[in-house]
Amino acid sequence: MFAALVAFLLMGYPVAFALAANGLLFALIGIQQGFFGVELLGAVPARIYGIMQNETLLAIPFFTFMGLILEKSGMAEDLLDTIGQLFGPVRGGLAFAVIFVGALLAATTGVVAASVIAMGLIALPIMLRYGYDRRLASGVIAASGTLAQIIPPSLVLIVLADQLRQPVSDLYQGAMVPALLLTGLYAVYVALIALLRPNMAPALPRAARALAGGALAARVARALLPPLVLVFLVLGTIFIGLATPTEAGAMGAVGALVLAAVKGRLKRTLIVQALDTTTKLSAFVMFILIGSTVFGLVFRAVNGDLWVEGLLTALPGGALGFLIAVNVLVFVLAFFLDFFELAFILVPLLAPVAEKLGIDLVWFGVVLALNMQTSFMHPPFGFALFYLRSVAPREAYLDKVTGQRLDGVSTGQIYWGAVPFVLMQLVMVTLVIAFPQLVGSHQAAREEAPPLRIELPAE
Repeated sequence: MFAALVAFLLMGYPVAFALAANGLLFALIGIQQGFFGVELLGAVPARIYGIMQNETLLAIPFFTFMGLILEKSGMAEDLLDTIGQLFGPVRGGLAFAVIFVGALLAATTGVVAASVIAMGLIALPIMLRYGYDRRLASGVIAASGTLAQIIPPSLVLIVLADQLRQPVSDLYQGAMVPALLLTGLYAVYVALIALLRPNMAPALPRAARALAGGALAARVARALLPPLVLVFLVLGTIFIGLATPTEAGAMGAVGALVLAAVKGRLKRTLIVQALDTTTKLSAFVMFILIGSTVFGLVFRAVNGDLWVEGLLTALPGGALGFLIAVNVLVFVLAFFLDFFELAFILVPLLAPVAEKLGIDLVWFGVVLALNMQTSFMHPPFGFALFYLRSVAPREAYLDKVTGQRLDGVSTGQIYWGAVPFVLMQLVMVTLVIAFPQLVGSHQAAREEAPPLRIELPAE
């Protein structure tokens, strides 16, 4: 079944249809060979209906819509402009601004494409104008955009929580510290580049700093307040237990509409574009999930899950050997598959093995989310690199501000710029495996809770 699935994918068929067709093909073979009866296929409609009833998955269209409204309403542009001015006097200041804004956009949008495209359109021309190395500029923008993969309200964490049968709020809380540490790693890398090779990340010239003092402070406050309010509206309500992720996503979508209206940018065309893209992405996720359900049903019917379990539990090294093998597998497959495909195909097979080995599934989900983040940054198939390539200038062009002729950004420079950040993502995966407490102690708290004792009165 796996070999046939790979063949279907290499032939260029969509993942959702390849999964479903593969499952039905081997269902017919299994029925003919007597492995199971035709009544097995009667479970398919019930499973599809169960997917459609899953309230957790409702968070995906809400957060997608929220991110698209914010991206198209100009919040990213305002943030980058203002924070760029704040960090401008520092060497590497624009790169620091991109990282900071990328993290803030990740906490409000949760959509990688929106973050990468917005920062590629806004920040890249400015970085090129003031002499930033093209590899550094490309890598920082692509990597900062992919923070939306791991910083809540990440769509990846929602999907993983559903596949692992764990609360989304637990994965959100567990991912916060690793996400912030990864953001810090990016900043440390930029600081080292600015220190050791200052010509790669110069400070903004004095003439480019339009604001200073109180005016800059007031502008920073105005730019930061709306997204911070939205972050609390979404994440704060989840963490304090006031709302489920789905309810928080609905509030975030409404909040994004309000912010766009306050800015005077809530136009009919903006809403139509956001709804159109949201519908397409939601349908994409739903069809992949339906296809993976058909594939998984047949795979389990021929005891494929027992074969995978026996294979992985027999690896040397126990739980550590399993983790190393799984992370290597996910890293390699991320060259060819995106995170939705990895989550829907692999995770249902890996989760039972991890649970049997005594691995906390919330912690396991955070490790997988960090690893899957590399799928957006892998040369040559990383989607973040494709998004950046679509907006980065290929040929030499005249800068609109200075009138100077600047060289474009080659595909090779984008790829090489991504490599250090992929390595940092792998370092973060290693740190989380080495120090599980980074993910949080919710599981430990449950295990350390004293057992409930019920004492009956003596007769």
